[in-house]
Amino acid sequence: MDVKRRQYAGCEPWEFDGEKWVPQNPQPRKQIQSYRDLGVFNLGYTLAMEVFRLTTRFPKEERYALVDQMRRSSRGVCGNIVEGFAKRRYEAVFKNSLTDSLGESEETKLWLDFALDCEYTSADEHKRLTAGYGQVSAMLWTLMTKWKTFE
Repeated sequence: MDVKRRQYAGCEPWEFDGEKWVPQNPQPRKQIQSYRDLGVFNLGYTLAMEVFRLTTRFPKEERYALVDQMRRSSRGVCGNIVEGFAKRRYEAVFKNSLTDSLGESEETKLWLDFALDCEYTSADEHKRLTAGYGQVSAMLWTLMTKWKTFE
C-alpha cells in the first residue's frame, strides 16, 4: 500500500517507514508560532485523515457506530491540541487540553483494535495506524512535561 499522502490543510506530510511515522520532508526546528508548527499536530492530522480514508470502506451498518467513534476520536486529537495551544498562557487549561488529546489518541487505538477484530482492516494497516497513535501519545506526553520550552 502506498503510504505517502498528499499534504493536508497546510500541514507537514508524514509517512510510515515500516516502524514509525516520519516527516516526508524534515525541516530544521523553528520557533513555534502556531499549532501547525507542532509535529504532534501534523502527525495527528495526517492520521485522522488516514482513519477517515479507512472508515470509508467500512460496512454501512457501522456508519453510526464504529465509524463515528473512530472519526470523532481521531479528529479530537487535533481539536484538543488546537484548543490547548490557543489557551497555552494558562498552564492548567493547556495541560488539560493536551490530556484530553492524549485520551482521544488512546481511544482511537481501541477503535482500531475493534476494526481489526471485526475484519474491517488489515493487520498491516492496523499496525501502521496504532504505531502512529502510539507516537502521538508519546509526543503529547513530552509536550505536557516540557511545554515551556516551546514558547
